[in-house]
Amino acid sequence: MISANNVTLRLGKKALFEDVNIKFTEGNCYGLIGANGAGKSTFLKILSGKLETTKGDIFITPGQRMSVLEQDHFKYDDYPVMDVVIMGNERLYQIMKEKDAIYAKEDFTDEDGLRASELEGEFAEMNGWEAESDAAMLLNGLGINTELHNSIMNTLNGNEKVKVLLAKALFGNPDILLLDEPTNHLDLDAISWLEDFLIDFENTVIVVSHDRYFLNKVCTHTADIDYGKIQLYAGNYDFWYESSQLLIRQMKEANKKKEEKIKELQEFISRFSANASKSKQATSRKRALEKIELDEIKPSSRKYPYVDFRPDREIGNEVLTVEGISKTIDGVKILDNITFTVGHNDKIAFVGGNELAKTTLFQILMDELEPDEGSYKWGVTTSQAYFPKDSTKEFDNDYTIVDWLTGYSPVKDVTYVRGFLGRMLFAGEDGVKKVNILSGGEKVRCLLSKMMISGANCLILDEPTNHLDMESITALNNGLIKFPGVELFSCHDHQFVQTTANRIMEILPNGQLVDKITTYDEYLASDEMARKRTVYTNKNTEDDN
Repeated sequence: MISANNVTLRLGKKALFEDVNIKFTEGNCYGLIGANGAGKSTFLKILSGKLETTKGDIFITPGQRMSVLEQDHFKYDDYPVMDVVIMGNERLYQIMKEKDAIYAKEDFTDEDGLRASELEGEFAEMNGWEAESDAAMLLNGLGINTELHNSIMNTLNGNEKVKVLLAKALFGNPDILLLDEPTNHLDLDAISWLEDFLIDFENTVIVVSHDRYFLNKVCTHTADIDYGKIQLYAGNYDFWYESSQLLIRQMKEANKKKEEKIKELQEFISRFSANASKSKQATSRKRALEKIELDEIKPSSRKYPYVDFRPDREIGNEVLTVEGISKTIDGVKILDNITFTVGHNDKIAFVGGNELAKTTLFQILMDELEPDEGSYKWGVTTSQAYFPKDSTKEFDNDYTIVDWLTGYSPVKDVTYVRGFLGRMLFAGEDGVKKVNILSGGEKVRCLLSKMMISGANCLILDEPTNHLDMESITALNNGLIKFPGVELFSCHDHQFVQTTANRIMEILPNGQLVDKITTYDEYLASDEMARKRTVYTNKNTEDDN
C-alpha cells in the first residue's frame, strides 16, 4: 500500500496540490487522469520520492519494493539489454554482480566461499535462477526479439529502448508499480501484451496514460486531478466520465431546486414582512433562507479543442491507386510490392509493428520519398493534407504561430487565421509565440490547424495522437469520425483506430500487405489475423535460433 497524507506542493506562489489525501491499495490498478499541467507526472514523482512535498508525507508499507518506469532513454546505453531489465530488481542485480566478481577471483579464499554461500542463499530466495528467463519473457512480450537480448543498449533504436525500460519496470514482481505514459511509442501488439500483463498483475499499479481504451481495459479505479485535488472513483475511465458528469448534473439539479426555494422564500418575505399577522412566518422563512447554501460547481480545468476538417470540394470516385510499390532501407526491404486502391468512403488505419514501413509509405504518397519500384496516382478531384510523424522541419524557423499558419492559409487575413488557432486553444497572446519554442502538444495542435485551414479532402496522419492530452485526442477522434473525406492514418490508440477506421491495412514483417474492409476489433479477432501473427512470430523465432 502507498498513500499520500495531507500532501501540498507549492511552485512559487501557486499550489499545484493542496492537502491531498489518497490511498492506493494492493490488487488495484489506478488510472491517474487530468488536464495537461494538472500535475499527473509531478504526483508520480512525489509518490516515488523524487520530488519533496511542501507539506505532508508519503507512506509506503514497510518492506515493499517500488518500481518506476524511467524516461531517460540514454541512461543505460553502455549496458547489455538483459542486465538493464534485471536492474529492475536492484538487490537481485547487486547479488548477481557480486557473485560474478567473487567467482572470477583467481585467489578464491574461505571468506569468499562463505560470502558466496550467503549470496547464493539470498539469490535462490529471490528466484534468481529464473531471472534471465523472466526478463526474456518480458522482452519477447513487448516485441524485443531474442537476438537483441544480449545487445548493448546504445545499438537499439528509440522505440526498442522504451520497451527495455518498460520491461525493467515490470521485472521482478514489484509491490508498487508507477507507470508514466507506458504506451508511448509502443505498437498495438505490445500495448495489447501490456494490457494482459497488468490485468493479471496482483500488486498495486498507478498509471498515467492518454490512451482511453488502455485505461478502460486495465484500471479498477480512476484518480482524477482537478484544481489541486484528487478525487478517487471506483471504476475505469468510462465509469469516471459517466460518474463525474452525473455528479455535475445532480449538483445543478439540486442547485436549481434550492434556487426555486430561495425565490419562493424571498417572495413570501417581501410580501409579508410588514404584515403583523404574518411577521412570525416571515421571520421563520428568513432563518430558513439563511440556511440554504448553493453547491459550488467549479468548471473543470480541462479544455477541449474544436477539430473540424471541412473539405473545399467533394471527392470523386477515383481517389488513389497504388501499384507495386517497394522500398528497401539500410538493406532491409520494408515495403514489398504494395498494391491497393482507395475508395471515396475509405478511412484506412495502417497497423503493424514496423513503424518505419508505415512512415515510409506515407512519405512516398506525399512525394517526399521515391519508391524503388512501383507507382501511385491521386485522383484529379483530390487534395491532400499531411501530418508527419517527425515535424522538426516544419518548426525550424523564427515565425510566430500566426505568421506560420498564415503562410499555409488560402486567405491571408489575420482574423481568419486566428479563428483556426482559437479552435485549437491558441488564444490572445499565444498567437505571437515563436513556433520553435512550442511544446510537443502545441506543435501537434498547430499542425492540425494547418490541416483544417487547407480544406483538403484526403487526410494522411502519421501518429497524430503523440504528445496530445486526452481531451485533444478525443476532439481529434471526433473530428475524424465526422470528416466526409478520405483518411489514411496510423495510430497506437486502440479506441481511436476502432472508432475511426472502416478498413485495416497491416504491413507485415516481410513488407507485404494484408488489406481488410472491417473494423479494427473484428480484424484482431479474425482467424486469418491470428494465423498470420502465429506464422510470423514462429518465423522470427526460427530466425533467432
